[in-house]
Amino acid sequence: MEKHSYNVNLKWNSDRKGTLSSNELPTIIEVATPPEFDKGIPNIWSPEHLYTASILSCFMTTFLAIAEFSKFDFIDFECSSDGILEKVEGKYLMTQVIIKPVLTISDPNDTEKAERILQKSEKACLISNSIKTDVLVHPTFKFE
Repeated sequence: MEKHSYNVNLKWNSDRKGTLSSNELPTIIEVATPPEFDKGIPNIWSPEHLYTASILSCFMTTFLAIAEFSKFDFIDFECSSDGILEKVEGKYLMTQVIIKPVLTISDPNDTEKAERILQKSEKACLISNSIKTDVLVHPTFKFE
C-alpha cells in the first residue's frame, strides 16, 4: 500500500471550543475541552472522545475485513468502549481503551473462532499499532 494523507482542519470558535472539518468529508464536528478540565464544556466531543472513537472505529473496520477474509458469518456487531485518562508521572495520558464488542452469531460452536478473529482484529488495527495506550478487548457473544 502506498502512503496516504488524511486532511483535517480545525477552527477555534470561542472559549475552549472549535470545529473540526475536512475537505474530504461532509460533516463538521464541534470539539471542546471536556468538563473534567478547567473551563471544560459538557455535551461536546472532546479530544479524548475522538481518540477513543478512532481506536473503536478502526477496530470495527479491521474486524469486518478479517471476518470477510476468514469467511466468518455473523448476524450483528455492536461495540462500545471506555477510554481511560489518568495522570502518570505528572502527565495526563490515555492509559487504556477497553473495547467491548457484542457479536451475534448463529452457532455457539463458532464462539472460539469469533474470539480469535476479534483478538486478531485488535492486533491488526493500524490505530492500535500506532499508539502506546493499552487496548483491551472484552467480547460478549449472543446467539440467534
